[in-house]
Amino acid sequence: MNHEDVNTAVTAMLRVLGPRTADDWMVPAGTLEWTCRQTAAHVAHDLLAYAGQLAARPTDAYLPIDLTVRPSASPADVLQAVTACGGLLSSALATADPDVRAWHWGPCDATGFAAMGVAETLLHTYDITQGLSLDWLPPAELSAAVLHRLFPAAPSGDPNRVLLWCTGRGDLGGLPRRTSWVWEAALPD
Repeated sequence: MNHEDVNTAVTAMLRVLGPRTADDWMVPAGTLEWTCRQTAAHVAHDLLAYAGQLAARPTDAYLPIDLTVRPSASPADVLQAVTACGGLLSSALATADPDVRAWHWGPCDATGFAAMGVAETLLHTYDITQGLSLDWLPPAELSAAVLHRLFPAAPSGDPNRVLLWCTGRGDLGGLPRRTSWVWEAALPD
């Protein structure tokens, strides 16, 4: 995965949510405890955090920075923050040396940070669309790429449904719904 995948994921988010910024974003985002607005702000935060990790290349922890979205920010403003932070991650990925490593619960390469950025964007867009009562699924090719990089032991099947199942957001062909999960972003030892 790479910077173009991050751009595609952010574009997909904006395409489905941009026209709905006048809706009530204070409702829960799907099954999350966060509101739709908080969930979108979380996406911006994570995209910025991943960009920062790639730029600073820490080896043992996350940088001591956080993104704060002002309480007065409208849903449209929050989506602009997602756009900005997605652009920062995309730029960091586009300029990263292929051998770059930075910490995410172990050494992680640029493809891992790209996959996490795409996953956060797609999964939380799904959560927000559930809260806003929209029928939406991520682009299947991006879901398949996220599964390949972050969930290599995932079962086969429709990539969107498998990704939702891997992250506790749905059932999958008789398999019990997951209540906890971890993706594999760090490179194997």
